[in-house]
Amino acid sequence: MYKITRKKVLNPTVILMDIEAPRVAKKAQPGQFIILRTDEEGERIPLTVADFDREKGTVTIIFQVAGGTTEKLSHMNEGDSLQDFAGPLGNPTETEGLRKVAVVGGGVGCAIAYPIAKKLHEQGCEVHSVVGFRTKDLLILEDEFKAVSDKYVCMTDDGSYGTKGLVTNALQELIESGEKYDEVITIGPVIMMKFVCAVTGKYNIKTIVSMNPIMIDGTGMCGGCRLTVDGKTKFACVDGPDFDGHKVDFDEAMKRSVMYKPFERSKHEEACRLFAQLGTV
Repeated sequence: MYKITRKKVLNPTVILMDIEAPRVAKKAQPGQFIILRTDEEGERIPLTVADFDREKGTVTIIFQVAGGTTEKLSHMNEGDSLQDFAGPLGNPTETEGLRKVAVVGGGVGCAIAYPIAKKLHEQGCEVHSVVGFRTKDLLILEDEFKAVSDKYVCMTDDGSYGTKGLVTNALQELIESGEKYDEVITIGPVIMMKFVCAVTGKYNIKTIVSMNPIMIDGTGMCGGCRLTVDGKTKFACVDGPDFDGHKVDFDEAMKRSVMYKPFERSKHEEACRLFAQLGTV
Protein backbone atom coordinates (compact mmCIF):
# COMPACT_ATOMS: atom_id res chain seq x y z
CA MET A 1 0.00 0.00 0.00
CA TYR A 2 1.17 3.52 -0.81
CA LYS A 3 0.30 6.19 1.76
CA ILE A 4 -0.77 9.73 0.83
CA THR A 5 1.48 11.97 2.93
CA ARG A 6 0.34 15.34 1.57
CA LYS A 7 -2.70 16.65 -0.27
CA LYS A 8 -3.03 20.16 -1.64
CA VAL A 9 -5.80 21.62 -3.78
CA LEU A 10 -4.13 23.76 -6.47
CA ASN A 11 -7.31 25.02 -8.15
CA PRO A 12 -10.97 23.94 -8.33
CA THR A 13 -10.19 20.86 -10.46
CA VAL A 14 -6.47 20.15 -9.91
CA ILE A 15 -5.00 18.40 -6.87
CA LEU A 16 -1.43 17.67 -5.77
CA MET A 17 -0.52 14.62 -3.69
CA ASP A 18 2.72 13.25 -2.27
CA ILE A 19 2.75 9.47 -2.24
CA GLU A 20 5.03 7.37 -0.05
CA ALA A 21 6.77 5.14 -2.60
CA PRO A 22 10.51 4.85 -1.79
CA ARG A 23 11.44 2.47 -4.60
CA VAL A 24 9.76 4.66 -7.22
CA ALA A 25 11.25 7.85 -5.75
CA LYS A 26 14.73 6.30 -5.88
CA LYS A 27 14.60 5.89 -9.68
CA ALA A 28 12.15 8.54 -10.89
CA GLN A 29 13.24 11.19 -13.40
CA PRO A 30 11.42 14.16 -15.00
CA GLY A 31 9.32 13.06 -17.96
CA GLN A 32 8.47 9.63 -16.58
CA PHE A 33 5.09 8.46 -15.31
CA ILE A 34 3.49 6.01 -12.90
CA ILE A 35 0.35 3.89 -13.07
CA LEU A 36 -1.86 3.72 -10.00
CA ARG A 37 -5.00 2.05 -8.70
CA THR A 38 -7.01 3.53 -5.86
CA ASP A 39 -8.29 0.12 -4.67
CA GLU A 40 -8.45 -3.54 -5.66
CA GLU A 41 -11.36 -2.95 -8.04
CA GLY A 42 -10.04 0.32 -9.40
CA GLU A 43 -8.94 0.99 -12.98
CA ARG A 44 -5.31 1.63 -13.82
CA ILE A 45 -4.56 5.24 -14.73
CA PRO A 46 -1.25 6.87 -15.75
CA LEU A 47 -0.06 10.06 -14.06
CA THR A 48 3.17 11.89 -14.75
CA VAL A 49 5.79 12.24 -12.02
CA ALA A 50 5.46 15.91 -11.03
CA ASP A 51 8.33 15.80 -8.52
CA PHE A 52 10.09 13.45 -6.12
CA ASP A 53 12.05 13.48 -2.89
CA ARG A 54 14.57 10.65 -2.71
CA GLU A 55 15.35 11.28 0.97
CA LYS A 56 11.72 11.22 2.08
CA GLY A 57 10.89 8.45 -0.39
CA THR A 58 7.92 10.33 -1.84
CA VAL A 59 6.67 10.97 -5.36
CA THR A 60 4.47 13.96 -6.22
CA ILE A 61 1.53 13.55 -8.58
CA ILE A 62 -0.75 16.30 -9.87
CA PHE A 63 -4.06 15.37 -11.46
CA GLN A 64 -7.14 17.00 -12.89
CA VAL A 65 -10.50 15.65 -11.78
CA ALA A 66 -12.00 14.50 -15.08
CA GLY A 67 -13.06 10.85 -14.88
CA GLY A 68 -14.33 8.33 -12.37
CA THR A 69 -10.94 7.36 -10.95
CA THR A 70 -9.66 10.91 -10.53
CA GLU A 71 -12.96 11.74 -8.80
CA LYS A 72 -12.36 8.85 -6.39
CA LEU A 73 -8.76 9.92 -5.90
CA SER A 74 -9.86 13.47 -5.09
CA HIS A 75 -11.85 12.14 -2.12
CA MET A 76 -8.84 10.39 -0.60
CA ASN A 77 -6.93 12.25 2.09
CA GLU A 78 -3.61 12.32 3.92
CA GLY A 79 -3.14 9.01 5.70
CA ASP A 80 -5.18 7.05 3.14
CA SER A 81 -3.34 4.55 0.94
CA LEU A 82 -3.42 3.64 -2.74
CA GLN A 83 -3.62 0.01 -3.76
CA ASP A 84 -0.94 0.21 -6.49
CA PHE A 85 1.67 2.74 -7.55
CA ALA A 86 3.85 1.25 -10.31
CA GLY A 87 6.81 2.98 -11.91
CA PRO A 88 8.73 4.85 -12.96
CA LEU A 89 7.67 4.08 -16.54
CA GLY A 90 8.58 5.68 -19.85
CA ASN A 91 11.81 7.41 -20.81
CA PRO A 92 13.14 10.44 -18.92
CA THR A 93 13.29 13.76 -20.75
CA GLU A 94 16.75 14.27 -22.26
CA THR A 95 18.29 17.42 -20.79
CA GLU A 96 22.05 16.87 -20.93
CA GLY A 97 24.10 19.45 -22.82
CA LEU A 98 21.29 21.99 -23.22
CA ARG A 99 22.33 25.58 -22.49
CA LYS A 100 19.17 27.56 -23.18
CA VAL A 101 15.67 26.14 -23.34
CA ALA A 102 12.12 27.46 -23.52
CA VAL A 103 9.73 25.27 -21.54
CA VAL A 104 6.15 25.84 -22.67
CA GLY A 105 3.33 24.46 -20.54
CA GLY A 106 -0.42 24.65 -20.89
CA GLY A 107 -3.00 24.04 -18.16
CA VAL A 108 -2.45 20.92 -16.09
CA GLY A 109 0.41 20.09 -18.51
CA CYS A 110 2.43 22.53 -16.40
CA ALA A 111 2.62 19.77 -13.81
CA ILE A 112 4.73 17.82 -16.30
CA ALA A 113 6.68 20.85 -17.50
CA TYR A 114 7.75 21.95 -14.02
CA PRO A 115 10.06 19.03 -13.09
CA ILE A 116 11.75 19.34 -16.49
CA ALA A 117 12.34 23.07 -15.96
CA LYS A 118 13.64 22.28 -12.46
CA LYS A 119 16.13 19.70 -13.73
CA LEU A 120 17.36 22.01 -16.49
CA HIS A 121 17.87 24.78 -13.93
CA GLU A 122 19.80 22.44 -11.63
CA GLN A 123 22.09 21.56 -14.54
CA GLY A 124 22.92 25.23 -15.12
CA CYS A 125 20.75 25.69 -18.21
CA GLU A 126 19.10 29.07 -18.85
CA VAL A 127 15.38 28.37 -18.58
CA HIS A 128 12.59 30.50 -20.01
CA SER A 129 9.20 29.23 -18.82
CA VAL A 130 6.08 30.17 -20.76
CA VAL A 131 2.88 28.95 -19.13
CA GLY A 132 -0.72 29.38 -20.19
CA PHE A 133 -4.13 28.97 -18.56
CA ARG A 134 -7.69 29.78 -19.56
CA THR A 135 -8.14 32.06 -16.55
CA LYS A 136 -6.40 33.16 -13.34
CA ASP A 137 -8.46 30.71 -11.25
CA LEU A 138 -6.76 27.78 -13.02
CA LEU A 139 -3.20 28.98 -12.37
CA ILE A 140 -0.88 26.41 -10.76
CA LEU A 141 2.79 26.18 -9.68
CA GLU A 142 3.63 29.84 -10.27
CA ASP A 143 6.10 30.13 -7.37
CA GLU A 144 7.71 26.82 -8.30
CA PHE A 145 8.25 27.89 -11.92
CA LYS A 146 9.61 31.29 -10.91
CA ALA A 147 12.16 29.62 -8.62
CA VAL A 148 13.69 27.62 -11.49
CA SER A 149 13.27 30.08 -14.38
CA ASP A 150 15.53 32.86 -15.62
CA LYS A 151 12.47 34.27 -17.36
CA TYR A 152 8.84 33.50 -16.51
CA VAL A 153 5.90 34.49 -18.72
CA CYS A 154 2.30 33.75 -17.76
CA MET A 155 -0.49 33.96 -20.34
CA THR A 156 -4.25 33.71 -19.80
CA ASP A 157 -6.89 33.41 -22.49
CA ASP A 158 -9.11 36.02 -20.86
CA GLY A 159 -6.39 38.38 -19.62
CA SER A 160 -7.38 37.90 -15.96
CA TYR A 161 -3.72 37.38 -15.03
CA GLY A 162 -0.36 37.92 -16.67
CA THR A 163 -0.68 38.77 -20.36
CA LYS A 164 -3.77 38.13 -22.43
CA GLY A 165 -3.16 35.69 -25.24
CA LEU A 166 -1.76 32.27 -26.04
CA VAL A 167 1.58 30.70 -25.18
CA THR A 168 2.36 30.69 -28.90
CA ASN A 169 2.08 34.49 -28.94
CA ALA A 170 4.59 34.78 -26.09
CA LEU A 171 6.97 32.22 -27.58
CA GLN A 172 7.01 33.93 -30.96
CA GLU A 173 7.66 37.31 -29.32
CA LEU A 174 10.62 35.87 -27.40
CA ILE A 175 12.10 34.34 -30.54
CA GLU A 176 11.59 37.49 -32.60
CA SER A 177 13.17 39.59 -29.83
CA GLY A 178 16.41 37.69 -30.41
CA GLU A 179 16.24 34.81 -27.93
CA LYS A 180 18.04 31.79 -29.38
CA TYR A 181 17.04 28.45 -27.93
CA ASP A 182 18.85 25.15 -28.21
CA GLU A 183 15.47 23.51 -27.81
CA VAL A 184 11.83 24.12 -26.96
CA ILE A 185 10.07 21.60 -24.72
CA THR A 186 6.28 21.84 -24.71
CA ILE A 187 3.65 19.99 -22.71
CA GLY A 188 -0.09 20.59 -22.67
CA PRO A 189 -3.20 20.03 -24.77
CA VAL A 190 -2.41 18.32 -28.07
CA ILE A 191 -3.67 21.27 -30.11
CA MET A 192 -1.45 23.65 -28.12
CA MET A 193 1.63 21.50 -28.78
CA LYS A 194 0.71 21.36 -32.47
CA PHE A 195 0.71 25.15 -32.76
CA VAL A 196 3.87 25.54 -30.66
CA CYS A 197 5.56 23.26 -33.20
CA ALA A 198 4.13 25.36 -36.02
CA VAL A 199 5.84 28.42 -34.50
CA THR A 200 9.20 26.74 -33.87
CA GLY A 201 9.15 25.08 -37.28
CA LYS A 202 9.41 28.51 -38.92
CA TYR A 203 12.69 29.10 -37.07
CA ASN A 204 14.04 25.55 -37.31
CA ILE A 205 14.15 25.12 -33.52
CA LYS A 206 14.17 21.54 -32.26
CA THR A 207 10.96 20.96 -30.32
CA ILE A 208 10.17 18.11 -27.94
CA VAL A 209 6.57 17.27 -27.08
CA SER A 210 5.25 15.01 -24.32
CA MET A 211 2.50 12.80 -25.71
CA ASN A 212 0.11 11.47 -23.08
CA PRO A 213 -2.73 9.68 -24.85
CA ILE A 214 -4.76 6.81 -23.38
CA MET A 215 -2.44 4.36 -21.61
CA ILE A 216 -3.57 1.03 -20.20
CA ASP A 217 -0.78 -1.42 -19.46
CA GLY A 218 2.19 0.97 -19.72
CA THR A 219 4.36 -1.71 -21.33
CA GLY A 220 3.57 -1.34 -25.03
CA MET A 221 1.46 -4.51 -25.28
CA CYS A 222 -2.07 -3.10 -25.46
CA GLY A 223 -1.50 -0.50 -28.19
CA GLY A 224 -3.79 2.02 -26.52
CA CYS A 225 -1.20 4.80 -26.65
CA ARG A 226 -0.07 4.35 -30.23
CA LEU A 227 0.62 7.37 -32.41
CA THR A 228 2.37 8.11 -35.69
CA VAL A 229 5.81 9.72 -35.60
CA ASP A 230 7.71 10.32 -38.84
CA GLY A 231 5.30 7.95 -40.60
CA LYS A 232 5.95 5.10 -38.16
CA THR A 233 3.79 3.69 -35.37
CA LYS A 234 5.16 4.43 -31.92
CA PHE A 235 3.87 3.74 -28.41
CA ALA A 236 3.98 6.66 -25.99
CA CYS A 237 4.45 4.43 -22.95
CA VAL A 238 7.67 2.71 -24.09
CA ASP A 239 8.99 4.80 -27.00
CA GLY A 240 8.14 8.09 -25.29
CA PRO A 241 6.40 9.93 -23.88
CA ASP A 242 8.76 12.51 -25.45
CA PHE A 243 8.98 12.82 -29.24
CA ASP A 244 10.27 15.23 -31.88
CA GLY A 245 7.23 17.46 -32.27
CA HIS A 246 7.94 18.23 -35.89
CA LYS A 247 7.49 14.54 -36.73
CA VAL A 248 4.28 13.83 -34.80
CA ASP A 249 0.97 13.40 -36.64
CA PHE A 250 -1.00 15.75 -34.40
CA ASP A 251 -4.27 15.49 -36.34
CA GLU A 252 -4.35 11.74 -35.74
CA ALA A 253 -3.37 12.23 -32.09
CA MET A 254 -6.17 14.77 -31.57
CA LYS A 255 -8.77 12.39 -32.99
CA ARG A 256 -7.58 9.61 -30.70
CA SER A 257 -7.46 11.90 -27.66
CA VAL A 258 -11.22 12.60 -27.81
CA MET A 259 -12.35 9.01 -28.48
CA TYR A 260 -12.99 8.23 -24.83
CA LYS A 261 -14.32 11.60 -23.69
CA PRO A 262 -17.99 10.49 -23.54
CA PHE A 263 -17.00 7.41 -21.48
CA GLU A 264 -14.80 9.54 -19.21
CA ARG A 265 -17.65 11.99 -18.61
CA SER A 266 -20.16 9.22 -17.84
CA LYS A 267 -17.81 7.55 -15.33
CA HIS A 268 -17.14 10.91 -13.69
CA GLU A 269 -20.86 11.58 -13.34
CA GLU A 270 -21.36 8.08 -11.97
CA ALA A 271 -18.65 8.62 -9.34
CA CYS A 272 -20.08 12.03 -8.40
CA ARG A 273 -23.54 10.49 -7.87
CA LEU A 274 -22.01 7.79 -5.70
CA PHE A 275 -20.16 10.24 -3.46
CA ALA A 276 -23.25 12.44 -3.26
CA GLN A 277 -25.26 9.45 -2.01
CA LEU A 278 -22.54 8.73 0.55
CA GLY A 279 -22.71 12.32 1.71
CA THR A 280 -19.04 13.08 1.01
CA VAL A 281 -19.60 16.00 -1.38
